[in-house]
Amino acid sequence: MRPPRTSRPARRPRSTAPAGPGREGGAAPAGRCWLFGTHAVAAALANPRRVFERLLVTEAEHPALEEAMKAPGGLRITPELAPRARLDDLLGADAVHQGVALLARQLPSLALEEALARPGPVLVLDQVTDPRNVGAILRSAAAFGAACLVVQDRNAPEETAVLAKAASGALESVPIVREVNLSRAIEMLQKAGCWTVGLDAGGSMLDGGSFANRRVALVLGAEGRGLRRLTRESCDEIAGLYMPGEMESLNVSVAAAVGLYELVRRGMPKA
Repeated sequence: MRPPRTSRPARRPRSTAPAGPGREGGAAPAGRCWLFGTHAVAAALANPRRVFERLLVTEAEHPALEEAMKAPGGLRITPELAPRARLDDLLGADAVHQGVALLARQLPSLALEEALARPGPVLVLDQVTDPRNVGAILRSAAAFGAACLVVQDRNAPEETAVLAKAASGALESVPIVREVNLSRAIEMLQKAGCWTVGLDAGGSMLDGGSFANRRVALVLGAEGRGLRRLTRESCDEIAGLYMPGEMESLNVSVAAAVGLYELVRRGMPKA
């Protein structure tokens, strides 16, 4: 991992002329990605592990810059002032960029052993491929203090602007562990002392209070298909969510949030 760049005082954004046709083309070079949106960019700018290449803003006093100024290292890149139409062309008309875009190097995947040094439950995703779902799951993971997110490398989305926007800054605080073999990763979690619980129908009801003094790794499958057979058989137990209403299932990102809440609610302070 490349060390952070030396901190330097932030300068006011400089004006930049629009790029010619095809100069940037909306696609980032290999190993890099465009991040956009106030929360996603502000969190990336405050992350000392990030390496930046370009920062485009539509106004000199953009909220993302103000947030980055509060970080210990300050603002480590000189912003470029660009018209909103430039960002629309670069990111696509449907991108809700909020007037800011950051070209940054993708974060390196953390080793599972290193990620488990962090406290909290673990989330494991079995072929969840929608970047918006993964981003939303990262946001819940950050909210409920999860240690990391474990995914199968070839069946998980790459780090993209869409994923980062859905994560609303959580991409910078919750490490993603990419493993080649998910069943082997579950075995590694078990050897590290995690009790692996597959969240799926056909098991007992998930009860956070029953996991006292245990560290839980919650395993979730893709919408529709659920957990694959081998993944299901690799888990220590299968559990479902209590849903007394008429719906039989939830979006995977919602299920992750509910499952995490159930796991951590026993530690809530008394009223």
